[in-house]
Amino acid sequence: MSISPSGLRHAQVSTDPIDTDALVALVGSARMGAVVTFAGVVRDHDTPGRGRVVRLDYEAHPDAAGVMREVCMQIAATHPESAIAAVHRIGSLSVGDPALVVAVASAHRREAFVTASDLVDLIKERLPVWKHQIFTDGSDEWVGLGAAAPVPG
Repeated sequence: MSISPSGLRHAQVSTDPIDTDALVALVGSARMGAVVTFAGVVRDHDTPGRGRVVRLDYEAHPDAAGVMREVCMQIAATHPESAIAAVHRIGSLSVGDPALVVAVASAHRREAFVTASDLVDLIKERLPVWKHQIFTDGSDEWVGLGAAAPVPG
């Protein structure tokens, strides 16, 4: 039983706050018995020995939206029983703000959890988005500059 030719419901890189409920609504249906969400939230610490984080400024490569769509389509093809939606926020985020939200629906919980985990892992691996941490003492640090795979093109 396949959701559709592609279970991808939504893939976006955005400066807007993420509406988790809207993503859940996009993937849910009467056929789905499980909906799993994941929110990667800005925390107040990261690097041992550094002060507290007060905000993160996320920067994205101009092709980040296309890469997000490709990643989500790859996971949708690998998990055809699932419907997926994902948004990564860029710009200035405060502690507690969601930076990445995914919603996955499937007929059964195991598939929903596995799909969500695979999706988050591949987004973290491939999406060309980098974070600039700002600490309470005014210092800063870039994180993940070499983490994303090269952008096609």
